Amino acid sequence: MSVADTLHSALPSSSSSGIRTVARIGFAAKGVVYTLMGLLALLAATGQQQGQTADKKQAVQTLQNLPGGRLLLGLIALGLLAYIVWRVVQAVRDTENKGSDAPGLARRVGYAASGLVYASLAWYAAQLAFSGSADSSGNTQQTLTARVLGWPGGEWIIILVGVATIGIGLYQLYKAYSGKFHKHVQGSDIPAGQQNTVYRLGQVGYTARGIVLGIIGYFFVQAGRQSRAAAIGSTDEAFDFLATMGPVVLAVVALGLMAYGLYMLVQAKYPVLKV
Repeated sequence: MSVADTLHSALPSSSSSGIRTVARIGFAAKGVVYTLMGLLALLAATGQQQGQTADKKQAVQTLQNLPGGRLLLGLIALGLLAYIVWRVVQAVRDTENKGSDAPGLARRVGYAASGLVYASLAWYAAQLAFSGSADSSGNTQQTLTARVLGWPGGEWIIILVGVATIGIGLYQLYKAYSGKFHKHVQGSDIPAGQQNTVYRLGQVGYTARGIVLGIIGYFFVQAGRQSRAAAIGSTDEAFDFLATMGPVVLAVVALGLMAYGLYMLVQAKYPVLKV
């Protein structure tokens, strides 16, 4: 019996139920963040005064201006923490049965890493909730990149990060058009008249996410090629890049990210969780 199987059998059903609840809360929080990002970019594309292209932190910050904004920010912080916990549980307990060989361990490390990516965002939302202000650390990515570029072979490291990010973006496109993304949603529980709509929502959402990740990866490749940290960018800069192609292009991708956010909310309600 593997370590993961031992852990699974040792945990009571109430523990598994709690983990499932944590996962669902995490999916919902992630969905809200992506929906807000897409909405802000859509408003910018349509020329609305309150519209702006935004990264995740800027999207979360807009909640401050809503009634009960601090409470909402606190809920988002807790939700993102729940998402991190779920991803770590996926990695440690091997809920997806990836195994303990090299490829399996790599996938499991990837689960944990995809959760930990949201750690700074959760901390940022918590700071806004409790103190009303927070350091957005807008240049942290550039600062870290500049540091790596100073290492021997640093340019190649940044290029490899970019290539890997582009690869993740392409994988999102593969998931969208192979339908693999939908295995994490209990489709049979969705009302019959809504199943096709939800599936298309996921396809559009994963496609948009793949496009944005591909652009961010391109920024990293350029930063490595030019040995210039300022060339990198996040979702905000990816939206700005799309805006140079015209407001229609920006609006389409913005709607796609909103679709991804909504699909995460569907996943929160009808999840397939192997715990």
